[in-house]
Amino acid sequence: MSGIPHDHYEPTTQGEKWLHRRLPIVGLMYDTLMIPTPKNLNWMWIWGIVLTFVLVLQIITGIVLAMHYTPHVDHAFASVEHIMRNVNSGAMLRYLHMNGASLFFVAVYAHIFRGLYYGSYKAPREVTWIIGMLIYLLMMGTAFMGYVLPWGQMSFWGATVITGLFGAIPFIGDTILAWLQGGPAVDNALLNRFFSLHYLMPFMILGLVIVHIWAFHTTGNNNPTGVEVRRTSKEEAEKDTLPFWPYFVIKDLFALAIILAVFFAVVGFMPNYLGHPDNYVEANALVTPAHIVPEWYFLPFYAILRAFTDEVWIVQIASFVTGGIIDAKFFGVLAMFGAIAVMALAPWLDTSSVRSGRYRPMFKWWFALLVVDFFVLMWVGARPAEEPYNTISLIASTYWFAFFLVILPLLGVIEKPLPQPATIEEDFASKKGASSGGAAPAAAPAE
Repeated sequence: MSGIPHDHYEPTTQGEKWLHRRLPIVGLMYDTLMIPTPKNLNWMWIWGIVLTFVLVLQIITGIVLAMHYTPHVDHAFASVEHIMRNVNSGAMLRYLHMNGASLFFVAVYAHIFRGLYYGSYKAPREVTWIIGMLIYLLMMGTAFMGYVLPWGQMSFWGATVITGLFGAIPFIGDTILAWLQGGPAVDNALLNRFFSLHYLMPFMILGLVIVHIWAFHTTGNNNPTGVEVRRTSKEEAEKDTLPFWPYFVIKDLFALAIILAVFFAVVGFMPNYLGHPDNYVEANALVTPAHIVPEWYFLPFYAILRAFTDEVWIVQIASFVTGGIIDAKFFGVLAMFGAIAVMALAPWLDTSSVRSGRYRPMFKWWFALLVVDFFVLMWVGARPAEEPYNTISLIASTYWFAFFLVILPLLGVIEKPLPQPATIEEDFASKKGASSGGAAPAAAPAE
């Protein structure tokens, strides 16, 4: 499975040999559990197991909830109330599913920013990174469609606003909008479409997750140093790695237990904290909420969508050059999806020969500012579309694009990296020596 030299599964009994010749499932599981893993992984490498657990949780709770949900505009809201009041453990199942989506996005954002900081997108892991971005897009689509299903006020008006954005696409926008809505407006056809897709897409995510795991097991895990595991011999590889079982499995399970303790505390004591009050009122096409906002995990990109108004000079230039084809609404849509696209293009935008941000002093500061910028966008996305929030969102959006399109390419040229360890073993020994008060070995010069 991996290019790192290690012991592979060898069946011993006749039954194991018979099964292995016909379906090597035991060997696949063995190679997955015993895969050599860089022994210097820190606690930021625990989010993979959290994401896997939450995905399984969302699928199981979603299947049970679908047994009691009615995807019809006249009955959807009442069926959710029925789940909460009459179904055995229905309130717990719904709160687990609803808050599970938030945990999913907490984990995926931590996972993405860890990958950006430690250069997990760099060669030979570009395909792994792209698959991860596809999973993220499917997650966003699944979460948005799921938010529409309770058919509350925010569900209805959120669907109206977001689907309406596709109508801004020149020439084909109206056709796409009609296909999405199934008619001239947000109604029963859209609810049925969203329910069907919301049920289907988690299984697509599961399939991509399997490919994602396969991809990084093929290239090997990245690690905080960014230095590759030595592959010249099994003995050298063993100095840089430890088997995934039991070392990292136990570490991951310990971290998962702590995170789930917090998660279940939220589900048990404050399950509606992250929800919007308007969504506990049945949808009414004649009453518009005072302030339409998406779920918190969409807010950074919602802020980018709203940042580019008719007053912004780049929008005016784009509109003039294209003869009005690209207006402010369409430009906002392009910016929103472009903000995700530039992340996906990070493997080709980052020109530095050093993988890990740990050895890039200038990159650290710009990356820290990117993290702050992400939270600023999240905050401003929940504010009204007025000053000073419009200006703040425009500045924050500009920095987001500048980081990927300007700063990353330039840093590879002007930045002088710090010395890197020659091997993972050397880095591990230096940390162990530092923690025990011993002298750490000298680091090798940077490449």
